Amino acid sequence: MHAFDVLGDPVRRRILELLADGERAAGEVSAVVQDEFGITQPAVSQHLKVLRDNGFARVRAEGTRRLYAVDPAPLREADQWLSVFRRFWTPHLDALATELARGRRERQLGQEDG
Repeated sequence: MHAFDVLGDPVRRRILELLADGERAAGEVSAVVQDEFGITQPAVSQHLKVLRDNGFARVRAEGTRRLYAVDPAPLREADQWLSVFRRFWTPHLDALATELARGRRERQLGQEDG
């Protein structure tokens, strides 16, 4: 399965977001995802399996618990592929950052004058 096939699913993206904050128990991930997406625990387990089988997540046993964590290697590959296209949005983001800084500076000057 291609990285973007894995990342194309909103449930799997949400699971990776949860795991990005650090290792989490499968039950904890399942509870959050079930609540947010209204899917069953077996469905969440299938998504975890897809992430694991495709290298996006690692799992380790701790007693009866299964702890999941992000494996960054496939994400680096996706990032590398996207690098070709960054030129389409990077200048816009740079311009936005400049405008935000300008607005902050103007507000600070206005507060000092007032």
